[in-house]
Amino acid sequence: MPMTSRERVQAALNHQEPDRVPLDLGATAVTGMHVSSVYLLRQALGLDAPGTPVKVVEPYQMLGEIAPDLQEALGVDVVGIGGPRNMFGFRNEGWKEWRLFDGTPVLVPGAFNTAPEANGDILMYPEGDTSLQPCGRMPKDGFYFDTIIRQEPIDDSKLDVEDNLQEFTLISEADLDWYRAETQRLAGTDKAVIGSFGGTAFGDIALVPGQWLRHPRGIRDVAEWYASTLCRRDYVYEVFECQCDIALANLEKIHEIVGGLVTGIFATGTDFGTQHGSFISREAYRDLYLPFHKRVNDWMHQNTPWKSFIHSCGSVRALIDDFIEAGFDILNPVQCSACAMDPQELKDQYGDRLGFWGGGVDTQQTLPFGAPDAVAAQVRERVRIFGRGGGFVFNTIHNVQARVPLENLLALYNTFAECR
Repeated sequence: MPMTSRERVQAALNHQEPDRVPLDLGATAVTGMHVSSVYLLRQALGLDAPGTPVKVVEPYQMLGEIAPDLQEALGVDVVGIGGPRNMFGFRNEGWKEWRLFDGTPVLVPGAFNTAPEANGDILMYPEGDTSLQPCGRMPKDGFYFDTIIRQEPIDDSKLDVEDNLQEFTLISEADLDWYRAETQRLAGTDKAVIGSFGGTAFGDIALVPGQWLRHPRGIRDVAEWYASTLCRRDYVYEVFECQCDIALANLEKIHEIVGGLVTGIFATGTDFGTQHGSFISREAYRDLYLPFHKRVNDWMHQNTPWKSFIHSCGSVRALIDDFIEAGFDILNPVQCSACAMDPQELKDQYGDRLGFWGGGVDTQQTLPFGAPDAVAAQVRERVRIFGRGGGFVFNTIHNVQARVPLENLLALYNTFAECR
């Protein structure tokens, strides 16, 4: 008998070869698809009438909903469970119509409240409150929101660790009720479930500015934060210590609710790689990050059946042994286009100790700019390399972007269906 989706993913993550390679699309904020590409794909598959809008489920990156009918059409094996609010701090509810600059019809949450600038840019606000300073900007004719830094002047004599902890609080009963409802909603699914519970990403630069915070305090500038990991190392370390204590307390409460429904959790999205190599030394990773990654992963492995998922873009080959020592089970997005990230070498060296979630096709060059035949060839190659012996969940290298030619999207998923 064929495996269920959950059995398929669990077998792959246990380094057993499943009946077919499992597929993820949309289970996390780093394995999804821009809403304009979702719209094109749904139209091509005949799932919607022309002009039917698609929901924007993550407005920061403008990711589109991978609804159950699209999951079934593509054979998706994974769904996600996350918190009740998005990256701008409001709930995905009260849907209303909106259009992208390119004319794509979409649905956005009711609190998706924007204001235009004179040059045509669009401003976004924390919690949708337009009386506050804007926290995001979509450039004219753009497809995504860029963070607006709202850094107050820094006085080192007055720096308070609590300021950089304002987003890390003990989980409320209202949010626990959200997870209870989500658990009930997903209880009958046969798909694997990935949890994105938050709080365990130490120094994730996408989160440091606090787009969802009404008045962010502490160190909130990107460059200032990176500099602080060296020149204010003890301050950052103390932030991480307190954050970790809160995160573990929250995970314990969440685990009591979701239990074994969850196959794994998206533990961290902190990037450590560039195109050409890691931008942090092994010594610095081991000093500032590994202790907290290990605390979180040790707790998970001692108290839950969950697998731990690290997302780190770029060339991270130099740090993979440390990721394994820290207790991570899954590496994403497996950016094979970066230096020293050859897929065959990664599989040969780490395939028995680490699951690869991603790596299926290059989203920087091949998917958006290659011919359909090139897309198909790369999909076949990656399935052949990473799929051998299990340990592989197919996904593109990070999110599928806007403006990908429809013929390339179809080549991607048709080829995967043929060779999975």
